[in-house]
Amino acid sequence: MSTYTPPLQDAAFVLDQLVGFDQLCSDLQLEEVNSELANVVIEESGKLAADVLAPLNSVGDEKHPKVSDGQVQETEGFADAYQQFVENGWATLTGPEDFGGQALPNVLSTAVNEQLHSANMSFALCPMLSQGAVEALIAHGSDELKAQYLPQLISGEWTGTMNLTEPNAGSDLAAVASKAIPEGDHYKISGQKIFITWGDHQMTSNIVHLVLARLPDAPAGVKGISLFIVPKYMLDDQGQPAEQNDVSCISLEHKMGIHGSPTCVMSFGDNGGAIGYLVGEANKGLSYMFTMMNHARQTVGLQGLSISERAYQQALQYSQERFQGTDRDGGKIAIINHPDVRRMLMAMKSGNEAMRALAFTAAAEIDRAHSGNSNSKVRVELLTPIVKGWMTELAQELTSLNIQVHGGMGFVEETGAAQHYRDARILPIYEGTTGIQALDLIGRKTLFDKGAALQQLQADIQATAELLSNSENEKLRQLGAQLDSALLISSKASQWILANTATDKQLMGNVSFDNLMMMGYLTGGWLLAQSALKAVELQAEDNNYGDDFLNAKLGTALFYAQHYLPRISQHAETICSGLDQTFALDIEQL
Repeated sequence: MSTYTPPLQDAAFVLDQLVGFDQLCSDLQLEEVNSELANVVIEESGKLAADVLAPLNSVGDEKHPKVSDGQVQETEGFADAYQQFVENGWATLTGPEDFGGQALPNVLSTAVNEQLHSANMSFALCPMLSQGAVEALIAHGSDELKAQYLPQLISGEWTGTMNLTEPNAGSDLAAVASKAIPEGDHYKISGQKIFITWGDHQMTSNIVHLVLARLPDAPAGVKGISLFIVPKYMLDDQGQPAEQNDVSCISLEHKMGIHGSPTCVMSFGDNGGAIGYLVGEANKGLSYMFTMMNHARQTVGLQGLSISERAYQQALQYSQERFQGTDRDGGKIAIINHPDVRRMLMAMKSGNEAMRALAFTAAAEIDRAHSGNSNSKVRVELLTPIVKGWMTELAQELTSLNIQVHGGMGFVEETGAAQHYRDARILPIYEGTTGIQALDLIGRKTLFDKGAALQQLQADIQATAELLSNSENEKLRQLGAQLDSALLISSKASQWILANTATDKQLMGNVSFDNLMMMGYLTGGWLLAQSALKAVELQAEDNNYGDDFLNAKLGTALFYAQHYLPRISQHAETICSGLDQTFALDIEQL
C-alpha cells in the first residue's frame, strides 16, 4: 500500500503564481489572510491527510460500514479521525464568522480538500456533503433555521446530507415523489431516497438531512419541488438532539468503490411521517439546490485530481522500487528507467498539474463572484462543467495508468492500485453525469449567451499564447505556437457549434461530449502554459522554488502540449462532422 505525500510546493505555486492569492485576499478585504498563512494551512492539513486519513484508506476499502436496526456503524477508526478533523477546526474554514466559521477563501479550502480526498476520499465525502447543507441554509434558510443548525454544521459537531435521488427518479428530479404534508409549524415527510452518501453514521450527535419533497398542491414536474430540513434527532428546548425522528437507513449499497463511505437507502415516514421544516419558499427546492451546485460540482472535479494524484504517487514509488531489465553493463534497473514507464508517469504528472491549475483557478473565481465581480460569476458558470466533466473523465485514464505501471501487480488487490481505479469510477456519474455537464456547457453556458463568455475565455488564452510566442526563450515560443494552434482549431469548432446547433437539439447532444473534452484539454493546456511562463520568469530572480522544480514545470507543460493538446484536433473534427456517421443507425439497429 502506498503512502501519501501532500504536493505542498505545487499547491503553493498555483495559489501564488496563477491564482494571485495575496491580491485575491486584498480584493476580498481579508487583511489578515495572505500566502504565508495559506502555506501554513495547507502544510498542517497535509499532516492530517498523510498521518491520519491516508492509513485508513485501505481499511475502509476492506472493512465496510454495516447497518443494523436502521443505524449505520462506520468503519473502525473513522470516528476518531473525524474528531481530530473537527477539534482542529478544519470543518470551519469557509463558514461565515457569525456562525463560528473562519471565513477563509474558497480556493484555500479547495487546496485543503484536495489533500483530504487524496488521502481518503471515502472519509472526505462526509464533510463535503455537510458543506453543501451549509451553503443551502446560508442562502435560503430562515433566521430561525440558521440559528438552530448552522453553528453545529459549520463546526462539524453535526453533519449534513443531500437527499435528492429516488428509486424512480435518478437524474430526472421532475419525477420526485416524496411527500410533505403541512402540520402546524412543520411538515410530515414521507418517501424513500437512494444513493445518500453518509446518510447515517455514529460519528456525530446529529445528522441534518436536506430533502426534496412535494406539497399536496404542488405543480407537476420540477416546479413543484420544495426543500426541507429533516434532522435525524429532533431538537429540545435547548437546541440539543433529543428524540429520534422518523427517518432511518434501511440498507447500504454494495458498491464498486468508495467502500468506506456508507451509501444509504433512506426511508422517511415509516411510522407516521418524519418531521421536516421548509427551507425558503414552497416549490423552489430545485433552484435552491442549484445554489450549491457550482461548488459541489467543482468539488467532485477536484476529487478527479485528488484520486489521480494519489495514483500517480503510487505509480512513481513503485516504478522506483520495482527492478526489471538490465542496463548496458548487465546491472538490474528500476522500471522508471524504461521509456514507456516514464511516458505514463509524465502523462499522469502533467494531467494532474493541469487539473490542479484548473481546479484552483475555478475555485478562486467563486471567491471573486461572491465579492460581486460579475465577470467572475460568468467565468464560474463556464468553467464549472469543464472542471466537473473533464477532470473526472481524465481521472479514469490516469488511475488506469497507475495499474499499467504496476503491470500484473496492479491487477491484484494487495498493492492498492485497483482501489484508486475503482474509487475514481463514480466521479463522472454523481453530481450530474458527464453527459449532463456536456449539455450544460454547450447549452446554458455557450448557446444561451451566443458564445460571449466563451469568447472572453478564448481571448485570455490568446493573450497567453502571444506572450509565449514573443518570449526570448525558445521552449516558451514552441509552447506558444502549440497553444495558439490548439486555440485556433478549437475556436473553429466552437464557431461551428454556434452556427449549427442553436436550433437542432439532437445535433447539440451529439457533439456536446466532444465539446466538453475539447475545452478541458484547452483550458488545462492554457494554465500549464501560464505556469511555464511564470517558472521561466522566476528563474531570473530570487525565488523559493528552486531550479529543479521550475525546470520541471516547463517540462511538464511541454509534455502536455505534445501529449494532450493534439487531442483537441480529434474532438474538433468530430464536432464539425456533426457525428452524422456515428448516429446514422436507427435506434432499433443499435
